[in-house]
Amino acid sequence: MFDKTAFADADTPIYRQIANAIAAKIACGELSAGERLPPQRDIARQAGVNLTTVTRAFADLQERGLVTSRPGRGSLVASGREAAHFKSAPLDEQGYIDLSVNRPATTGYLEALAALLPRLPEDPRYAALQDFHEPEGPDWAREAVAGWLAAQIEGEAPAQRLLVTNGAQHGLSCVLAAIARPGDVILADALTYQGIGALCRSLDLVLKPVDMDDEGMRPETLAGACAELAPRAVFLVPTLHNPTTVTLAEERRRALAGIARNHGALLIEDDVYRPLKDGAPRAFVASDPDITIHLSGFSKSIAPGLRFGAVLAPASLVGDIAAMLRINCWSTGPLTALIAARLIEDGQVGRILEGQKREFEARQMLVRELLGDVDLSQDPQAPHAWVHLPEPWHANAFVRAAAQAGVGVLSGEAFAISRNAVPHAVRLNVGAARSRAQLREALTRLREVLRDDRHLLEPVI
Repeated sequence: MFDKTAFADADTPIYRQIANAIAAKIACGELSAGERLPPQRDIARQAGVNLTTVTRAFADLQERGLVTSRPGRGSLVASGREAAHFKSAPLDEQGYIDLSVNRPATTGYLEALAALLPRLPEDPRYAALQDFHEPEGPDWAREAVAGWLAAQIEGEAPAQRLLVTNGAQHGLSCVLAAIARPGDVILADALTYQGIGALCRSLDLVLKPVDMDDEGMRPETLAGACAELAPRAVFLVPTLHNPTTVTLAEERRRALAGIARNHGALLIEDDVYRPLKDGAPRAFVASDPDITIHLSGFSKSIAPGLRFGAVLAPASLVGDIAAMLRINCWSTGPLTALIAARLIEDGQVGRILEGQKREFEARQMLVRELLGDVDLSQDPQAPHAWVHLPEPWHANAFVRAAAQAGVGVLSGEAFAISRNAVPHAVRLNVGAARSRAQLREALTRLREVLRDDRHLLEPVI
């Protein structure tokens, strides 16, 4: 597998050259996911080096997320489950608890839906379900959402400035396509929702990071980035930030909005977690409606399977966003819109939300109970927690170790815009477990990984 004459680069340590050679074989498909690598002693003999050098090479590959070691099976090429990547659905395997993807903490939506569906044919809007609709969505759906959203943001939400979408991600896609052109710069927190990166790449937009502190995006860094890069927009998750759970304080919001306004940049306010947060500060779109595009949706607060969201935009941009929506999917499904409207009108959304909040509070208490000796970023009503890993853990290495213990978590790498500053942290979705008992089991496993498996990552001298 290896020829010792291939490792002649005097400027690169031998262990790194061996790691690079294995990585190249993985990249070209010569080694596939799940394939077992030769024993380290065999590689050492072939390469003409000592065993310690090969052990260091394998440790380097593990830190890159390319190789994993399993008792009794040796070293394997890492599978997709063990690497940091963007997943859109949880992995359901016997004995595996996936805390890497958001899902509802309660069955409130299913219960409300079961009661609602038999009554839908009685609704006077039912006949409209077989027709085409305007890209902005049916008027009755926009009216229902506008009334609900106005209370959420503590400001005006006129229906004529609102568009119904297939979830917030769909809304964000239409917004970016409407407001930006290839090469335009979008600024975001250095750690942010991973979906924005994929969208910017697909639209040839340039996503640039802005430094954060414990209170969120730093105004002075934003000001410098705006002056240097002239961004088209600033993307923010201001309430229960994904992944850090930070909620921007009123003073910080005003500072960031003022900077964006002074530099002619739009604000894209991804506020999907707002309904879960009691007492959240007033939304950007309420205080600065002329420069803010507000994204909301039911995926994080009600149920991701509903696929329902909304965009509240300045009047001058509604037509452009609607045009992108028409190109993208013509219009959103009226059945989903009617279900969402009825849940709002019947008061079910409020009841589901209260149940979700109380369940998240109980589950966050479990996180503190079982991982309280670890540096955590939490909010009692957040659907996720941000775990700062102790030394000597690296994020991807911990993800792999957790997977081996039967628990899925999401690496900090998934949220980092710049790969030069990947945080040694992981996100846990506390609502993802099917029950509190299952969450307790997952957290217990993670605690054991933190306590017992650190020695696997200690550098070899």
